[in-house]
Amino acid sequence: MTKAALNKEIFRLAIPSIIANITIPIVGMVAIGVVGHINGEPGFGAATLIGGISIGSMLFDLMYWNFGFLRTGTGGLTAQAYGRGDKAECAAIFYRAEGIALASAALILAMQWFVVKLALAIVNATPEVEYLAARYFYIRVWAAPATLSLMSIKGWLIGMQDGISPMLTDIVVNVVNIVLSIALALGIHIGGFDIAGMHFDGISYGGVGFIGVAIATVIAQYSGFILGLLLIFVKYRNVFSGHGLADFFRAFSGPQVRLFFSMNFDLFVRSVCFIGIYIGFTAIAATYGDLILATSSIMMQLMMLFSYITDGFAYAGEALVGRFVGEQNLWNLRLTSRFVTLWSFAVTFVFLAVYWFWGNPMLEIFTNDPTVLVCCQYFLIWLQLMPLIGCAAFTWDGIFTGATCTADMRNSMLMATALYFISYFAANAIFNEGSFSAGTVGDIENSQRSGLLGLHLLLGAYCLHLVVRTVYLCFRYRRSVWGKITDR
Repeated sequence: MTKAALNKEIFRLAIPSIIANITIPIVGMVAIGVVGHINGEPGFGAATLIGGISIGSMLFDLMYWNFGFLRTGTGGLTAQAYGRGDKAECAAIFYRAEGIALASAALILAMQWFVVKLALAIVNATPEVEYLAARYFYIRVWAAPATLSLMSIKGWLIGMQDGISPMLTDIVVNVVNIVLSIALALGIHIGGFDIAGMHFDGISYGGVGFIGVAIATVIAQYSGFILGLLLIFVKYRNVFSGHGLADFFRAFSGPQVRLFFSMNFDLFVRSVCFIGIYIGFTAIAATYGDLILATSSIMMQLMMLFSYITDGFAYAGEALVGRFVGEQNLWNLRLTSRFVTLWSFAVTFVFLAVYWFWGNPMLEIFTNDPTVLVCCQYFLIWLQLMPLIGCAAFTWDGIFTGATCTADMRNSMLMATALYFISYFAANAIFNEGSFSAGTVGDIENSQRSGLLGLHLLLGAYCLHLVVRTVYLCFRYRRSVWGKITDR
């Protein structure tokens, strides 16, 4: 494949993923923005409502990140089967992933009460935040079958070198989520109007407040799940032609099953590390009060906006690297790794400009609370640092996933997680910073060695973990990824 043709393939896969991924952080921004503007929840201020949605979302990250292998593992294995031209194995991988997704969802629904109690016991949030988080969780949890199934569906489609279908499912999920979150939480108010001499009365619906965001998510997830199944069985009916229930059960026997579970165990351990970092970040921020918790949630949302865009090239790298491993084509594998890295760095410099010129206006999307806005401004510097530090880590994830070098991904996260916590607690001990009590703008300015300093240390530790991942995978690239090509 020529360089021009390969770049065309990268963009064919990356652009749809980028378009879809743009809507993902917007959902988080809208969720926080909606609850940050709710005035109909007596007894709860903006910071408490934002804290509630943040902790509630964290509970699902606690669960769903454990099942991240349903996307990453499925994508890498499917891409390699696609490269070998093995349609039967492509179908079997889909059956395995969907079977595990539905079984896992049933387990989550059965254990939902224990998950909430355990998570809230770990997170030291205020009683008001815990109450809101639990309300959110017990509604959104019923989307588990659709959410986990969508992970395997999107991973399988990416492995089949299809960037359009995952984009369509993500757009449907996220647009439905955004529209319904606003409508159900804040309500709809349309004045009366006349058309062709006829008068139509206005519509006024007050909304259900905070829980409307959770209800919207459930409806949106099932909308995407149904669309994803339709796309697979319409576009790829030749892959599944002649298959019946016996083929589904047969997919869980044979030597490929051991490889599937062995690889996915590595990815499971990696996901647990992600959860540890994310929960540690949120739980520690919560100890400084609702204001710092709300600020940390907003900053993490803005920082992750960059990762969602670069993930488009990571997904392209995953699909193409997996394909070329299946084809045993080292030349194209090397070119793919080089080009997706270069394009990811190009995106980095775009985001540096975006964060520099529009950092403050982006904060106002989340809340109109002046205290939260002022607090966030102390941390805008991290929006400049994270893209430079995180770009290579996100790109390596896609390359190593496509090559199914899961042991390296596991090891990099184990080391990164250990250093994340060690660096934070060591720096915290050195500065000996205390607790922070949220209050007025003046209180913020007088607490540099407490909540503000603590969040700076957390963000610094987060960036350090990205550096560790990047360095380790750089050293392992030739030995592990190139090593998948047996005839070199």
